[in-house]
Amino acid sequence: MTRILLVEDNEMNRDMLSRRLSRRGFDVLIAENGQVGVELATSERPDLILMDMSLPVMDGWEATRRIKANPATCGIPVIALTAHAMANDRDMALEAGCDDYDSKPIDLLQLVRKIEQLLETSP
Repeated sequence: MTRILLVEDNEMNRDMLSRRLSRRGFDVLIAENGQVGVELATSERPDLILMDMSLPVMDGWEATRRIKANPATCGIPVIALTAHAMANDRDMALEAGCDDYDSKPIDLLQLVRKIEQLLETSP
């Protein structure tokens, strides 16, 4: 079963997305802030990470940079999830090390396609 780490501080978004992904057959781990996200990425080695960018304790930009800087986790694909829909936000997410980007509200079918594409191409 594919394991996805969902790093999301908003309880409603977290619950909705984790339930919808679980129904599609994914095993979903949850972190409520960027620091816990980095810790779980290191200890649990998920197949993919969905990273909100606006997080408490450590934001998603910094959490992604740390995950991508660690040789043990640098190969894990990261999809940025953000309510920011500006063109430069996508560029900033990719510069931080994210492999793809999706804006909120989440289109589940589009997100699942991105997840599947990244999992097919990741080592």
